[in-house]
Formats: sequence, C-alpha cells, structure tokens
Amino acid sequence: MTQSETTVAAIDCGTNSIKVLIGTVRDDGRLDVALRDSRVVRLGQGVDRTGLLADEALERTFAAIDEFAEVIRRHGVPTERMRFCATSATRDASNAAVFAEGVRRRLGIEPEVLSGDEEAALVYAGAIAAQVPMPPEPVLVVDIGGGSTELVLGRGGDRRAVSMDIGSVRLHERHLAGDPPTADEVAACVADIDRHLDDSGIPLGRARTVVGTSGTIKTVACGVLGLGCYDREAFDQAVLPNAATASYVADLLAMTVAQRRSLPYMHPGRADVIGAGALIWTRILDRVPVMEHVVSEADILHGIAAAIAR
Repeated sequence: MTQSETTVAAIDCGTNSIKVLIGTVRDDGRLDVALRDSRVVRLGQGVDRTGLLADEALERTFAAIDEFAEVIRRHGVPTERMRFCATSATRDASNAAVFAEGVRRRLGIEPEVLSGDEEAALVYAGAIAAQVPMPPEPVLVVDIGGGSTELVLGRGGDRRAVSMDIGSVRLHERHLAGDPPTADEVAACVADIDRHLDDSGIPLGRARTVVGTSGTIKTVACGVLGLGCYDREAFDQAVLPNAATASYVADLLAMTVAQRRSLPYMHPGRADVIGAGALIWTRILDRVPVMEHVVSEADILHGIAAAIAR
C-alpha cells in the first residue's frame, strides 16, 4: 500500500479539548503514531446552562482546527482517510449546525456527532488495543471528558457501556464556584456524581481491571507519580494505587486555580475544571473491587484511527 492508503488522521472534539492523531495503521492493525496534539478550547463553555455553543468558544475551536488542517495537509492524508468526531458539547447544542459548517469549510469532511454509545465503543476499542497481554476480565474502561463520562465494562466480545452527562466542565460550572471549592460545593458535586453512577446500569463491582484514559485521568496520574512535566511515556500503562489517587485528588481540590496552574504537568486550560473531573474519577474508583488501576495513553483517538483503517 502507498502511504496515503495507510496514513490516517483522527480528530476528537470534546467539551474541553480538541485532539488530533496522525498515524499509520499496519496490516496487523497496530498503529504507529506520527503525531499527536491537542488544544484546550472549552467548546462546551456554558452549554449546560444555555444549550448553545458560545461565539468565543467556536472561534477558539475553529482556530485550533485551522492549525490541525495544516498539519494534516503536510502529512498528505487524503479526506477519505480523515475522521472528525464531535462528542458531548455538540450533542447538547442547538446551534451545532454552525459548528458543522465551520468544520466542513476547514477540513472538507463532514463532522460526525457521536452518540454516547458510539463514543463509549471507540474509547473502549482504543484503550483495550493497548493492553498487551490482555489483563483479567471484565475490564472497566473509563474516559472522563468535559461534558460526559464514558464507562465500558467488557469481557471478550461482550460489552456494557454508558455515557453519563457528567464531566469536568459541566460539573465545575454546576457546582464548584469557589476557589478553592468549599466543602458544601464538593459535597454537592459528589452527590451529583453518585446519582449518575447509581443510575448508570454498569455493575462496577464486577470489574477485575480498571483502565483510565482521557486528559483528566492522565493529568491526575502525573500528580500521583510526581512528574516534572506532562510525560506520556512515564504515565502510559502505569499501574497506580487507588488510595494514592484519592489522596492526590483531595490535595488538588484544596488548591486554588493559580496553585494548580503552577503544577509543571498541568495544562493551564484544564486547571480550573480538573477538580470536578478528578472527583468523578475517585468516586468510580471507590466502587470497584480492585485496589489499583492502569493509566492508558491510548484513547478514543486510537479507536477512531482503527475504525478509519477498517
């Protein structure tokens, strides 16, 4: 095959960040990543309250897409090997057509607004492909986004999945106004998370392996590991104690936004909302029967790339 037949570009546009992956899919299905990049654009700014994508959020997102389009062109990826997936914020916005037209003008492809089930399936496929050898099943894969959280519990070809309308941006805007948040604000956020977990239909108590992906979980892992920067090689496939993660998250919630921004691994665009996402993560870990979890760099982008190749 020529390079154009094997090189793919996957874009995931979520509520808080937009990410791109360019890579070559081998005949055996393995993915060689040539480039991975992201921008924190907060597309979902205010969507939980207004139901609309804000003009300034669209401007930030379109500027990032312009950058990604240039990189994709330099790698020679044809439009038929590109896929743009939009998730929680655009599922909820009544003016999503404006966003879709902006994507078409910049990339020449139609953006796909994934359903929660589709998003969860791609998250699971991407994370599981990186687990070699396969760990004890059932495996729970968790992806905490800005607007939604995906839980997928799988054994072999059988999967149960749910996309819950809780995420770092959504819950921050809903509950955590203080800097740092007050005990009452944290308690209200926890109660909201627990209600969603109670209603999720996913039997978390059956999980024998927990795999966490997404920017929130990876950033928390950097803190648990005490890293001096956001180091993908250091946290990818790291096995971390749940108790150490809970302790770190408690410290994180006690910090001001300025203190979080000073952490060497913290993206400045994530510092204000990461407390809510980190709370989701600890409430999930509190319900599983295992004492540790795996952090995976492979995520929904890897699932999208594999689907393009198929």
